[in-house]
Amino acid sequence: MKARFKLPMSMEQVYDHLLAAIMAEVAYRHRCFCTNEYLEKQLNEMAHWLTSPSSKFGILLCGGCGNGKSTMLKAFQQLLNYLHIPKPYNDGTYGIQIVDAKYIAYLCKNNYESYRKLISVDMLGIDDLGTEPSEVMDYGNVYTPVIDLLTKRYEEQLFTIITTNLTPQQIREHYGDRIADRLNEMVKKIVFNNATYRTDSFVAPG
Repeated sequence: MKARFKLPMSMEQVYDHLLAAIMAEVAYRHRCFCTNEYLEKQLNEMAHWLTSPSSKFGILLCGGCGNGKSTMLKAFQQLLNYLHIPKPYNDGTYGIQIVDAKYIAYLCKNNYESYRKLISVDMLGIDDLGTEPSEVMDYGNVYTPVIDLLTKRYEEQLFTIITTNLTPQQIREHYGDRIADRLNEMVKKIVFNNATYRTDSFVAPG
């Protein structure tokens, strides 16, 4: 049985650290921060999953545009960078690589060796799933970059966080039953059903 990554902290500590990282991201974007019930719920779900036993080895942050999904992913990256948690099997520390879904398709077509390495990194954040082309062609060969990547990460049970504006039904329609069923097994879904923050009335970037 493959061990699941969990943060060596309490749920309350993770909540506070993620909140601090989100506040820093908002400040970086020259916005004013204030919390709301949606953010508190999202932070609670994220912190609980990162500190509690689970069969899931990834998270799907799903919802409309601009409501904080990418910011939450970056906050987790900042938390990992801050903690310097040592890996049990080498001299390195845990860190998550974040890539845009479109970049995955670009790599598959233009730098296949880098794409192959990306598929198997220990921790991967995929931003904006569903915005990439479903297929790419290279010298007459047709590839399905994101489908192949998700399939490999499912098989290897590799830690993956995904953000998407697609609903679960749209994911099934876009990627097919096979990938949708595997994602159901892989990921804990956290729904971002709040309105966009990209107006003068809201404060946290998404």
